[in-house]
Amino acid sequence: MKTLYTASVISIGGRNGAIKSDDGLLRTLISQPKAMGGKGDAPNPEQLFAGGYAACFGSAVVHAAKLSSYELKDEDVQVDAKVGICVNGVSGFGLTVALEVTIAHLGLHAAEQIVEAAHGICPYSNAIRTNTNVTLTVRIR
Repeated sequence: MKTLYTASVISIGGRNGAIKSDDGLLRTLISQPKAMGGKGDAPNPEQLFAGGYAACFGSAVVHAAKLSSYELKDEDVQVDAKVGICVNGVSGFGLTVALEVTIAHLGLHAAEQIVEAAHGICPYSNAIRTNTNVTLTVRIR
């Protein structure tokens, strides 16, 4: 498989530290959420994952629409991603994911088909497919 792009980010201090990309465009403190006993005064890894997944999935929706002969613009698609962390029952942790996808200018049936196709295209979906249940909800506007 040919790699199209590689992101490079360094983390120091884990959930109570900082991250920085090699190009300097991403630089932020990280904080454990209050719900997990942290200060909650900076973004946490689940928020960053949710943001990346939502953005990537939105682009996958536009791509899937194009493959199905529909023309959607980036701004026609909104993805609300909710990422939770849970105990996985095997002495570790897992994620829960819910994506609510709202699409403009399409009927519900077409939007549902496109979102299902996008779930097969999106690299985030493909990366977690076998170990994380992803709930998809489709809305139209």
